[in-house]
Amino acid sequence: MKAKRGRSPHRLAYASALLALTLSTSAFAQGLVPTNFFNAPIDASGPAAVEANTLTFDSTTNVITASGDVVLSQGGYTMTGQNLVYDRNTKALKFVGQVTVRDPSGNLAEMTDLDVTGGMKQAFINSLTITTYDGARITADSVDYDTALRTLLVDASYAPCGDCIDDEGRRIGWSVTASRITYNAEDGSVALEQPTLSLLGVPVAWLPYLWLPDTSDLALANVRTPVYDYSEKTGHSLTVPYTAYSSRWTDIILTPTFMTRQGFLLGAEWIQRFDRGSFQIKASGVYQFDQSAFTFTEAQRDWRGAVQTSGEFTPIEDWTVGWSYVAFTDAAYLPDYRLTTAKSSVNQVYATHLTSDTYIDARLQQFNLLGDVTAASQGQQGKALPTLRFEHVEDLGPGNGRIEISGRLLGVQRDIDSANTYNGVPYVWGYAGNKQHLSLQAGWQTQWIGGGGFVATPYLGGRADVAYYDGTSPLLPGATTLWSATPIAAMDVRFPLAASDGSTVHLIEPIAQVAYRGSSTTNVGITNDDAQSFVFDDTNLFSYNRFSGGDRQETGLRATIGGRYQANFADGGYIELIAGQSFQIAGPNAFATPGQANTGVGAGLSTTASYAVLGAYGSFTPGVKFGGKLQVDSATANVMKAGLGGTFANDGYKLALDYTYRAANPGQGMLAPQHEIGGEVTVPVAEYWSIKASSYWDIQANSFLRVGGGVYYDDGYLVLGAEAARNGPTHISPNATSITATFRIRAPAGLDLGYRGAVPVPSF
Repeated sequence: MKAKRGRSPHRLAYASALLALTLSTSAFAQGLVPTNFFNAPIDASGPAAVEANTLTFDSTTNVITASGDVVLSQGGYTMTGQNLVYDRNTKALKFVGQVTVRDPSGNLAEMTDLDVTGGMKQAFINSLTITTYDGARITADSVDYDTALRTLLVDASYAPCGDCIDDEGRRIGWSVTASRITYNAEDGSVALEQPTLSLLGVPVAWLPYLWLPDTSDLALANVRTPVYDYSEKTGHSLTVPYTAYSSRWTDIILTPTFMTRQGFLLGAEWIQRFDRGSFQIKASGVYQFDQSAFTFTEAQRDWRGAVQTSGEFTPIEDWTVGWSYVAFTDAAYLPDYRLTTAKSSVNQVYATHLTSDTYIDARLQQFNLLGDVTAASQGQQGKALPTLRFEHVEDLGPGNGRIEISGRLLGVQRDIDSANTYNGVPYVWGYAGNKQHLSLQAGWQTQWIGGGGFVATPYLGGRADVAYYDGTSPLLPGATTLWSATPIAAMDVRFPLAASDGSTVHLIEPIAQVAYRGSSTTNVGITNDDAQSFVFDDTNLFSYNRFSGGDRQETGLRATIGGRYQANFADGGYIELIAGQSFQIAGPNAFATPGQANTGVGAGLSTTASYAVLGAYGSFTPGVKFGGKLQVDSATANVMKAGLGGTFANDGYKLALDYTYRAANPGQGMLAPQHEIGGEVTVPVAEYWSIKASSYWDIQANSFLRVGGGVYYDDGYLVLGAEAARNGPTHISPNATSITATFRIRAPAGLDLGYRGAVPVPSF
């Protein structure tokens, strides 16, 4: 230990003592100080203690600071001060400010500033407790820093909630302990030996080894934990993932699952990482003890299983290539054994290029439904062979606007027709055979701002399409080739008007739009494979082309008028209204041609004057929000669609109400109107605990649609919950009961990961 810049009256005595220790044979030294004055050796292996009011780590400067009543003691020596600073870059440990040192004999030295060296320095490092800026606490019995930019912590723990005890002395949150943690500052990886996860102070999960390539949310979200589940088909099940091998580049994970009804399922996963990408191969299989648990014919077999693989690489800058593929004994295997919640899977290879002004994407895709779907009926799913997309934006400089160029090639191959009938209305989702559709579009647009805030946005462009269908389907016989060209011109005019009374700001913005698409062909793709969904509301009221995909396009001359009103209040509240109506002025109306998928039928655009639409959103007071949508047939003044919802949240209390209405739409097979109302309420019942209840009512059928309730625990770091629900007879899944489990762990720095999923229970 070395003293610096002494201002204490004991400074001379302390300096003399140090001199005396080096000249122990000197009679002068022996006469000046006692023989036991600061000469007791420090046992580096002896117990050490570090105390401080706060201990923080500055990751930018790599400096650890203990402040407020700092006490460092070992082997009978005690140092006290207000600030103890450890610079991890230079390895220097220093008391800053007034310092006192007491030796085992009770001798006391006072000074200003003190460099700590030797055993006392190691005592501080080995008893390190770091409190991060967000309140998390990291402790370790020993800490070391090697030349490979690694931090080594032995018998370490991490707790985002500090000591994880609240003001009332209750355990909260979660923590992780490990016999050894190695953090690599160069690549951000963390290796944990024998990590244990504790919830509310109770250990719940343990692994022999865990390696994370980085500590981002994505990496932490991939941590495997034991899972308990139950279903009528498999019985009670317990899945215990085991990391058989883990390194910076490779993970091999075994996932055995023990089931009371179906026996033993074994899953294995190989993850291989490279500097520019990674791939994974996953396989699982089961020998079924009880085939009768499944009603699906293809699931009634001895052996069931699947192989899945995916990968993604960045071979050169701005390009990403990858693939995904799954093969299974039957389409129901993965959902039956809870290995996926998806309704479909995509086998594909792809390449994507992305820069600030250019996007290119090329894919070959095969789509498979998952569930009780026979291998033969999978032929109804189309294959995209290929799908190519290109988009480019070129800015022409200030005042000159920009040019937008885009193109797409879609090839669809389907083995058999995909068709069905709903309440006497036929639908064809896809035709058997082969179709190719190439479309190219280019356009120029700019923005002119005139006096008083007048804004005009002109657009000039064109679209070219060529499509071919080989006519395989008996529903659409005969090969067809279609060439079409569509000139496009549009003008959007807005005149925003703002006013303020000192506390409220009002914005009124009249909007008028005219769009011309000079073609009489709306089915430019011949068969409609990607533009089957359609909703007309305030979100696409002022769009030039409202179809969701490229196989359909708007035609003729259409005008849209409407406006927007917004009020912003001084207390943070607001109101926003968007309303308008669209009119077909000339040319064929594309929405009067529903096509084989009945696209746009009853949507409100098939007549000369469309339905009037309104969207309303707002908040009058903190914690309260509302929103609504309305669609009215202006010819009859009948409400065709309506939706209204609102939420309230304050001091743990939450309330949500929703109302929806849809008039009957016989053209789409909906013979009766849909009329529903529902709500959810959450009430805090104790610190961190709340109960939740929900109910939805089918007004049209005068029957409950869904009812449920649950209990939740949330202390800000740990979320646990369970909820049960029962569906009514008019629900899409009638008379079904489900239980939803929720588990999440959080940290103030932004970590938020966990699981929420429904576990079906036996039907009753």
